[in-house]
Amino acid sequence: MSHQVSDAEVRSGVVLGLIAYALWGVFPVYFKWIETVSPAEVLTHRIVWAVPFGAVIIFARRQWPEVKAALIDRSMLAWLSLAALCISVNWFIYIWAVQNERIFESSLGYYINPLMYVAVGVVFLGERLRRLQITAVILAVIGVSYLTISGGVFPWVAVSLATLFTAYGVIRKQVAIGAMPGLFVETTLLFPLAIVYLLSLVTAQQASIGSGDTGLSFLLMMAGPVTVIPLLLFAISAKRLSLTTVGFMQFLAPTLQFCTGLYYGEQLTTTYLVCFGFIWVAVALFSYDAILADKKKPSQA
Repeated sequence: MSHQVSDAEVRSGVVLGLIAYALWGVFPVYFKWIETVSPAEVLTHRIVWAVPFGAVIIFARRQWPEVKAALIDRSMLAWLSLAALCISVNWFIYIWAVQNERIFESSLGYYINPLMYVAVGVVFLGERLRRLQITAVILAVIGVSYLTISGGVFPWVAVSLATLFTAYGVIRKQVAIGAMPGLFVETTLLFPLAIVYLLSLVTAQQASIGSGDTGLSFLLMMAGPVTVIPLLLFAISAKRLSLTTVGFMQFLAPTLQFCTGLYYGEQLTTTYLVCFGFIWVAVALFSYDAILADKKKPSQA
């Protein structure tokens, strides 16, 4: 960290981080509430309402200079456009998965996401894996392979979510912009397409919003805060905590997603149990390795 972080800031960082990951973990509940709305329209509302809500946050945090710098830098804009494509497809698949009783598979995707980051580091950045990391990756591959062979169907939802989110993270690392300004630029780039699609639904009288169901319309408008608030809390938390702490907390989200899958009565087959068993052991080894590596580093505030 580039500046001294007080104990109070660390404690608040942990709390904010846990809240962010908990919110991401119970995301399926929100999408179940609005499951009568098509995934495409839900995605549209996430984009449309994230822009004005995000603008309020950007104004409050005085981050307009970062936004302006991104909008006038062609290279940065190109990277953020690619990031916007990855995250919007990721959102669409996730919404579809929740509405089609594939919460377990989406949970699996976010469990293997950190392990996929490691794989990308090896393949594209020439990084060398430590022994426990190698074991964790192998176990994850075995788990997914077992699910594919025994289940007879490739878990495309899990692999797609993990791949897209890993690609999103790698792309965002190419751009020197904060989490909140970055998301604002991404949703702003997607906004014209989203608003055109939404207006076409309204014109054809096929839009769920404004259809007479006030409760549903309110929930759809809340797609903005639901999208932006967890990211804002995470952005504040990440600045106050070590990467190891943040990395350990990230497994809270897929664990809670797994629990919501149980709550909604998804069928937890023996095949899934075996697969998750491999993944959970891999996650434990991955986290233990990160803690050991962190202890070996020179102490820092």
